Amino acid sequence: MFFIGRNWSPLVEFLADKGVKLLRREQDWYDIAQVCINGHTSNDTYIAHPIYNKDFCDKCGEKTITACPKCKENIRGDHHSPGVVAIGFGYTPPNYCHKCGNPFPWTSEKLDAAKELAELLDELSDVEKEQLKMSLDELVKDGPRTVVATTRFKGIMSKTGPEMAIGFKDILIDLVSETVKKSIWG
Repeated sequence: MFFIGRNWSPLVEFLADKGVKLLRREQDWYDIAQVCINGHTSNDTYIAHPIYNKDFCDKCGEKTITACPKCKENIRGDHHSPGVVAIGFGYTPPNYCHKCGNPFPWTSEKLDAAKELAELLDELSDVEKEQLKMSLDELVKDGPRTVVATTRFKGIMSKTGPEMAIGFKDILIDLVSETVKKSIWG
């Protein structure tokens, strides 16, 4: 099934001649995204292109979801605008639900993994470990305390070896904003 805007009459005629069923939409709308609990996108066009839907992730084998586990709101996928074709834009799953504000499973899992990694830093005091764990939550939220969290994170990371810094980068790179990425990793 294809969703067609009002300015596509030549395409509509061509597809209709080929026997393709068309559904007309006149307004912008979000498709539903299908994402595994580890954060791998299976399909960001769950409604428009169901042929790509998968019950399990082909990258890690985990179950896929299409809605927030807390409030059951659909995960926003591709944004459709009638009469507009966007090519070359990738989809990144959101970190938090737009309706209830809770973190999605992949966000929670990555934050938990980063906090576990913080516990392995023998060169840090218990207080520094707790500060680091609190900073991780603020790095991901991208709010008013993000600058403080970024500064604290960089200060604490300067006390660790490069292997740990790489480990944190691998875990956090998909969760933090571009500004945080540039500030921490250049």
